[in-house]
Amino acid sequence: MNSLLPKATLVIFGCLLASVAAATQPTKEIPNFRTYSASFASSGQITGHHLKSLQRDGFKRIVYLAYRSHGNASDQVSIDRQATDLGMSYVHIPVPWQSPSLVDYQTFAAVMNSQPAQKTLLHCQMNYRASAFSFLYRVLELNTPFDEATRDLFAVWNPDKTWLEFINTVLAANNRAALAPSADL
Repeated sequence: MNSLLPKATLVIFGCLLASVAAATQPTKEIPNFRTYSASFASSGQITGHHLKSLQRDGFKRIVYLAYRSHGNASDQVSIDRQATDLGMSYVHIPVPWQSPSLVDYQTFAAVMNSQPAQKTLLHCQMNYRASAFSFLYRVLELNTPFDEATRDLFAVWNPDKTWLEFINTVLAANNRAALAPSADL
């Protein structure tokens, strides 16, 4: 019986370590999570249960680009309150899937530029909207090399015609070269 005690202790200790690691790494369960810098990341849909872990990881601001009618409605209605109750700011910029606009990007950039060092998670449903906005912000505001930002964008998805047009409209408005479609399109 005494020989089982050390083995049981090791199993319990291993389980505790695994649960601590999972609690401090919320990004493993968030779809399409991408880290761009120490203060900026994007992802697919988060829910209220991700917020405490994100807060522990130092996130101070959550920016949401989709409509609240997606996903779990009861969670989405209150996620802004849950975030602010944890001391994070929560910004909702509803960007229509079929018609993103230059004004949508400008609104987002103004939010980001209001406190550029604030650790921010930008998210939407699948990280398609968010990765497009992240690409633009990184290229236009953070001076990330175009090729690097392009690789990160295409690692998440290949923007369709609507979103490629949106990206190129914003780039053109800022006197930047157009983004070519991925070879996979």
